[in-house]
Amino acid sequence: MPTMDPPRLGEPFLLTPGPLTTSFAVKQAMLRDWGSWDDDFRGLTAELRARLLEMIGPGWEAFDCVPMQGSGSFCVEAMLGSLVPRDGKVLVLVNGAYGHRAARTLDYLGRNHVLLDKGDYLPPRGSEVARMLAADPAITHVFAVHCETSSGILNPIAEIAGAVARAGRKLLIDSMSAFGALPLLAGEVPFEAFVSSANKCIEGVPGFGFVIARKQALQAAKGNSHSLCLDLHDQWVHLEKTGQWRFTPPTHSVAAFLEALHAHQAEGGVAGRAARYDRNRDTLVAEMRARGFETLLRDEWLSSIIVTFFCPADPRFSFGTFYSAMKARGFIIYPGKLTVADSFRIGCIGQLDHVVMGRVAEAAEEALAEMGVISAAPPAAALNEREKLAA
Repeated sequence: MPTMDPPRLGEPFLLTPGPLTTSFAVKQAMLRDWGSWDDDFRGLTAELRARLLEMIGPGWEAFDCVPMQGSGSFCVEAMLGSLVPRDGKVLVLVNGAYGHRAARTLDYLGRNHVLLDKGDYLPPRGSEVARMLAADPAITHVFAVHCETSSGILNPIAEIAGAVARAGRKLLIDSMSAFGALPLLAGEVPFEAFVSSANKCIEGVPGFGFVIARKQALQAAKGNSHSLCLDLHDQWVHLEKTGQWRFTPPTHSVAAFLEALHAHQAEGGVAGRAARYDRNRDTLVAEMRARGFETLLRDEWLSSIIVTFFCPADPRFSFGTFYSAMKARGFIIYPGKLTVADSFRIGCIGQLDHVVMGRVAEAAEEALAEMGVISAAPPAAALNEREKLAA
């Protein structure tokens, strides 16, 4: 893959878990207007659904793809509110903000749930899930986050799925920031449904997400939802009957997503995209560590989606100043989203390559020098806590 040039018009690179830096072709795909009821746009929707189903591999025929307007969190709520019956109970696996958000969503929906909270440093393990399911036969569903981007941790989704399947329960996955770059194959990971979003690893733009669910689950979801707009069953039935979305679709985002899907296939699909993101992460981590920064997570749990770094202990370091200095150099980074330590995040996804990631580390070094920060080393207490919890 050739070295990527900086975005046009002075745009900075978006080093976030989405929205992210998109290709010129994806941007250009939004220059045409589409009639949402027109046969041409129905064709785009049909192709979108078919291509996404193909990505889950053999066995996809038992599933269907339901796109939903809004952000990824809209899709998570649609999945939970539609596929979990009102008398169901969910075991929510938590190791960051998005597991907590799912639990809060269930509070709003009035669905019974219990948490397995692992904090910010560690993943939930299959053995822990198995014990909780054995102890509570009322649990009907398990909710897991594939890649928890508040810390960048990659959760062992296949291990978790195996434990859930052996217990005869149903797994719901938030694969928002993973699908398209991390494999999620129906024949290898037993799941009831998962959600993802247009503006993540497939490198489209914001506007909609999608739920891939077993057809049996979609059929059984009738009457479960408390929301008209987020009723997954109703959206699915309408799509099947008419080929149209129930309400105004984000037409430009859909057209851009189709372009992004074509580029994804041309890059080698999930394997090709994963290889580029892995190299991005490896370059970023190596170059940042060479400058004294340290990752929140130990190497075995680092994902290729986003990496969380401890803020330097030097009292002259200010994240706000650091953010502005990085933006001035063409890079928009993300603040931390943790409870245990001050941190910041750098995404590895989007139209970025390893050359860009090397320049990110150079910009970070320049920003620290500009601030008068002598060392990027994190507080000793933060490192000690990481090692203690990982032991």
